[in-house]
Amino acid sequence: MRSIQQGGRHVPFGKGHHLHLVDGSAFIFRAFHALPPLTRKSDGLPVGAVSGFVNMLWKTIQDNKGPDAPTHAAVVFDKGSHTFRNDMYDLYKANRDEMPEALRPQIPLTREATRAFNVACLEQEGFEADDIIATLACKARDAGGRVTIVSSDKDLMQLVGGGVVMFDAMKNTVIDRDGVEAKFGVGPERVVDVQALAGDSVDNVPGAPGIGIKTAAQLINDYGSLEELLDRAGEITQPKRRQTLIDHRAQIELSKRLVQLDCGMDLGYDLDTLEVRDPDPEALIGFLTGMEFRTIVRRVSEELGVAAPAIPESAPAAEAEAAEQPPFPEDYTWIRTEPELADWIARATAQGYVALDTETTALNEMRALLVGVSLALEPGVACYIPLAHKQNPEADLFASDALAEGQVPFDAALALLKPLLEDASVLKILQNAKYDTKILARLGIDVAPIDDTMLLSYALHAGLHGHGMDTLSERYLGHNPIPIKELIGSGKAQVTFDRVDCVKAVRYAAEDADITLRLHDLFKPQLHRHSVTTVYETLERPLIPVLARMEMAGIQVDRDTLSRMSGAFAQKMAGLEDEIHALAGDRFNVGSPAQVGEILFDRLGLPGGKKGKNGKYATPADVLEDLATEHALPGRILDWRQVSKLKSTYTDALQDHIDPATGRVHTSYSIAGANTGRLASTDPNLQNIPIRTEEGRRIREAFVAPQGRVLVSLDYSQIELRILAHIAGIDALKAAFRDGQDIHAATASEMFNVPLDQMTPEIRRQAKAINFGVIYGISGFGLARNLRIPRDEAQGFIDRYFERFPGIRDYMAETTAFAKEHGYVQTLFGRRINTPEINARGPGAGFAKRAAINAPIQGTAADVIRRAMIRMEAAIAGLPATMLLQVHDELLFEVEEGHQDALIARAREVMEQASLPAVALSVPLLADAGQGANWAEAH
Repeated sequence: MRSIQQGGRHVPFGKGHHLHLVDGSAFIFRAFHALPPLTRKSDGLPVGAVSGFVNMLWKTIQDNKGPDAPTHAAVVFDKGSHTFRNDMYDLYKANRDEMPEALRPQIPLTREATRAFNVACLEQEGFEADDIIATLACKARDAGGRVTIVSSDKDLMQLVGGGVVMFDAMKNTVIDRDGVEAKFGVGPERVVDVQALAGDSVDNVPGAPGIGIKTAAQLINDYGSLEELLDRAGEITQPKRRQTLIDHRAQIELSKRLVQLDCGMDLGYDLDTLEVRDPDPEALIGFLTGMEFRTIVRRVSEELGVAAPAIPESAPAAEAEAAEQPPFPEDYTWIRTEPELADWIARATAQGYVALDTETTALNEMRALLVGVSLALEPGVACYIPLAHKQNPEADLFASDALAEGQVPFDAALALLKPLLEDASVLKILQNAKYDTKILARLGIDVAPIDDTMLLSYALHAGLHGHGMDTLSERYLGHNPIPIKELIGSGKAQVTFDRVDCVKAVRYAAEDADITLRLHDLFKPQLHRHSVTTVYETLERPLIPVLARMEMAGIQVDRDTLSRMSGAFAQKMAGLEDEIHALAGDRFNVGSPAQVGEILFDRLGLPGGKKGKNGKYATPADVLEDLATEHALPGRILDWRQVSKLKSTYTDALQDHIDPATGRVHTSYSIAGANTGRLASTDPNLQNIPIRTEEGRRIREAFVAPQGRVLVSLDYSQIELRILAHIAGIDALKAAFRDGQDIHAATASEMFNVPLDQMTPEIRRQAKAINFGVIYGISGFGLARNLRIPRDEAQGFIDRYFERFPGIRDYMAETTAFAKEHGYVQTLFGRRINTPEINARGPGAGFAKRAAINAPIQGTAADVIRRAMIRMEAAIAGLPATMLLQVHDELLFEVEEGHQDALIARAREVMEQASLPAVALSVPLLADAGQGANWAEAH
């Protein structure tokens, strides 16, 4: 701590003093979203954000020692969501999501943490943290002191200058005047002018329609100020821009008031109260111990020179303990010549394994170009082979495409690597292997055999945290990898990896391979100890090449069909808007939840309106579904929203996903996305196309077979209900499935004592809703909403269901008890799904219980279809057929005309026997088949 005393007397804040202002709210949200969820073992309290916040604050304190250390400091937080800006503009931040439930109880704990560190903790009702920071920064600057704002928030950049800088703790970079100009194209004094024009979608600042940051900066630089620009808007030669500025002047001026920080707040305290003080070891260690943060307790105790208290093993630390590792080297090997590469290949071949990673120009494996390859032989021993880095990456990107020096010729390097990567005696270890194998497959290299550290972690830790390399490295190796943004930048200044300097690329790329090898050394032996070796070897690893080939095959999409559908959806939306306005008796923006709420609850007086912290009514789908029984308007708004989503998410967006080289859409499957083993489809998501509405089903018409080929679909029939009947031992349901009965009619007959030959569609519909609802732990309230019947009647249905099928209630109780005792549940095939929140209290407890009950059923169904996909390629070999898509319980194929029946026969046999020999179900699996010129016909 720097002295702020002179001659034994106190010196007011002024020249020579240095104020640090930490944006605490940014720290919290960064910690919450960047780190895996953690809970305190003793009581299940969520503490992940607190852990991240504490570590970031401790690092900030530790990194700011020495002659330039702060003399004064504070951590500043937002308090509440309503500020004076909401009074100026009621839609300010109106589109912000509600605070996640898991974060809510952690907010006050971050304040406790700040005070435990003996740092000033500041917040004020009605103002944002940014305004407190602005007021203190301006006061400190005016007093002659220096200010460092620890934040990367663009809104604070208007304060930079005159002794005020910002520091991005994540990137370890200072943001000064040059940094602001690089971000906004103007100096700090004109940042608010640019923001007023460009607006801000995150904070819902309207700005000027159609004007972005670049155009705004150009205008402000041309005219000097926002006021001058608006006064002279009539002089602008571009008609559209001129009219925008004239028509929206009031909106632009309002936007400036919204983004302008208040530097004159009445704080009730002065800068002198923010003097840096040493923490009280007893208070700080006591707080950290109470949170069960073992690692940070040890670090802080060592720094403060006190003994670290023991945290009982019955309440293990919420933080993951890092494995003891050899240090990561500062330098790795740069492979520049063919003989050097040949030597590394020989060493890898001799030892029988090597960690592998690729560097490319993009995340889309179908379009990305290979830039380099990294290899690791043992911890700390890794190399990078640059193949396509461009000359002089600091120069104009288009000035030269000449290759940089020190690279092995591309074709020669691949010719050397191909035998190693295809050698069956050498194990290739990768992180997210599907990506790298697709990149290399496009170059004619079939990488095998492989291990995937992402999937090793998934088999061991599903439900505990994410499985990305950075997360795993930090959590299990205690090492923070080099951020990719340090090399390629971000936003408009971002470059592709081939423009990265080779010196920087070597350390980054080789480190990735090094981390991958260390994770493999750590995880692979744990498979047997946790009894998940079979899961990894039969459900995870073999699926990688299957999915890679499916993704590369893609599916043909007819752009003209999508365009016609978009036009039809636009017309339908317009017609629905007319109906909605007529029902409301007024015109309003149907796409505005706030305006919908005003119409429903203020104008029409419908019941159940609840305002959020932003002062606006919430109108999510479940609220509108409840209201649809009271009035016709909410139902039509739901119809409009559904059509709008179909248009924007599918018929418009899918056209952008058509690969120009193949004319097909290539989705990407996430193997380790869902905790239960279900695959997730992204870029684009083809699994969420609605099929319960006519409009949703029509979208599948755009997915077509090429000339001379046919699409074939096979879909498991009610697989989760069949698995429930088996697991819960429900004899009536098992008999119905074995006899091939209509299961929903059979359930209705059991529940309501109605003979099958007298079954009505309405009774069957109710039984169907209960059958599927029970799997997901539906409540009486939820069933009432789904069936649009009174709540007591719905609860009566559920009670009767459990009376007729008592095995289900027993299954639920037994599964919940097992999860609470062991911390996980299992599928029939041994997949372990961890349930860290199962003993938590509060709002999340019910969800955790329902998830634990559902996981063995949904997970077993996911395992069944994985087993079918893994066996399918061999089964249909010899047929002119390709497996294209997996969508929940369905597999979609493309086959030459005339071979449909043979394909259906072979695929059906694989799917219906997929559980064997590992699990013999007491109910038969059934796969329904269809075929057609497009997906809609086939399904």
